[in-house]
Amino acid sequence: MGIIEVDMFSKDVDDPQHPVAESFRELLTEVAEQYCCNLESFEVKRGVVSFSFDSDELMADIIDILHIGD
Repeated sequence: MGIIEVDMFSKDVDDPQHPVAESFRELLTEVAEQYCCNLESFEVKRGVVSFSFDSDELMADIIDILHIGD
């Protein structure tokens, strides 16, 4: 299983405990619960969020959503 990386926040959001990042982590955790899976990793560096789930289905759905937004 891979890791999804998204340039999502301003560069000053540089830590998973930053309030903006923490809100996004909570959202990802809620989505994981809906898919009956777990958020396996979550990192934030200079506005780039990296995360993964232990569900191939959810990972594929997120990749599809990101491609639609291109």
